[in-house]
Amino acid sequence: MKTLQELINREDPAWPLVRQWIAEAANPVEILPPPDDATRERALINTQVTTRSPMGAITYESGGILIDHGWLRILAAGHPRLPRSLPGWNSDRSFTVSGQRPSFLLIADDVVGGFFAIDGGGLGFERGKVCYLPPDTLTWENTEKGYSDFLVWCFKGDLATYYEAMRWGSWQKDLETVGGDEVFGFLPPLCIGDSPVAKRGRELISVSKIYELHVAQSNK
Repeated sequence: MKTLQELINREDPAWPLVRQWIAEAANPVEILPPPDDATRERALINTQVTTRSPMGAITYESGGILIDHGWLRILAAGHPRLPRSLPGWNSDRSFTVSGQRPSFLLIADDVVGGFFAIDGGGLGFERGKVCYLPPDTLTWENTEKGYSDFLVWCFKGDLATYYEAMRWGSWQKDLETVGGDEVFGFLPPLCIGDSPVAKRGRELISVSKIYELHVAQSNK
């Protein structure tokens, strides 16, 4: 385990670069303020990534990042509007002991129950690449992007086209009531049938519950 002093890079921190990417963003981006020092320091230590990297910088300098009105949530140190820290969300999902090298690392998710994770060897694609578990196929896909490229895609990418089949007319307004620990569950689920999403029933459910359901299905 690296110490806090080893993890905080004051000579070449990545946070200014991340802020530059956000300033140039084409999609709405909201940086959630970091929690108290003790909480964000603990999150950085448990993540074991230096602030010289974008992941470490985001974990230490923010409570999380919301993209496109909160459709995408990038995990960091945690915030009341995103009450899941990066290490806390991964605990007992991708690792059991802090400092353990995980076989994958959950880094972000969307409000329709899709999950983004970095392959650490356990997803069967390529180490260091961000993979996506879509709610309509429940099969992990390699985005072929590293963490930094994934961030830039979140900030600048054509999310409207990417998520076109999973959005409905009032999605922006409906997001106003969604907490950072909730997602929309659909009836029937998006992985069943081909009816448009707008014609399916939907309700808010726990992101933990939908993760368990989707990962269980993806392993079949």
